[in-house]
Amino acid sequence: MRLANKVALVTGASGGLGLAIAQRFATEGAHVYITGRHTDALEAARVSIQGHVTAVIADATSSRDLDSLVQAIRQESGHLDVVVANAGRIERMNVGDVTEDHFDQTFDLNARGTLFTVQKALPLLRPGGSIILLGSITAFKGDPGAGTYSAAKAAVRSYARTWAAEFGDRNLRVNVLSPGPIDTQIIDEQTAYFGQDQAALRAHMSTLVPMGRLGRPDEIANGALFLASDESSFMTGAELCIDGGMGQV
Repeated sequence: MRLANKVALVTGASGGLGLAIAQRFATEGAHVYITGRHTDALEAARVSIQGHVTAVIADATSSRDLDSLVQAIRQESGHLDVVVANAGRIERMNVGDVTEDHFDQTFDLNARGTLFTVQKALPLLRPGGSIILLGSITAFKGDPGAGTYSAAKAAVRSYARTWAAEFGDRNLRVNVLSPGPIDTQIIDEQTAYFGQDQAALRAHMSTLVPMGRLGRPDEIANGALFLASDESSFMTGAELCIDGGMGQV
């Protein structure tokens, strides 16, 4: 029970990595708050989590939603120990095809949403708390079609360095968890760009990973647990890459 008596927030937890992280946190004893934009998906996620969980409909790009989320946590629990800013989106588009709307939506959720999620949650974080930002190895690795997404994730990496310095006197740690290709629905959403069906795209992405396979959501959840727990108590401003070696060799 590495998170016993801890209160954690995981945004974008209706599915994928956010849900896997929330599930792991709950089994380790945390009271987990999960967010998502769609009622049915968020409720299904809540039901799937074994442990103490509260679901709150919230869009990370909406300041009003974030204020309501923080107020709900304050009223029910009074504080936070862990914040996982996971909500994000990827839409592959080559630079010649990038539109203003594509750029704005990508940065609005991945960069702006991450900043204001942390800002709004900051007053509730107790000393010794952990802030985990979801990055990506695309932030430092050239990835065709992911230029806008990669730039937004590079901003997230920069946040961790700055905030680690800013929050040190409050004894708050800030780290980035950067996955490689993970077997979630995000891969399915990229089939049109690559012109491959789901199975072919998974097979192709597996060939790019030195370990020869896609990662599993639970492997990312393991990394998030490490960063949330006291096991990483002397770690801040850093990036933990869980990528099968794709961004390392």
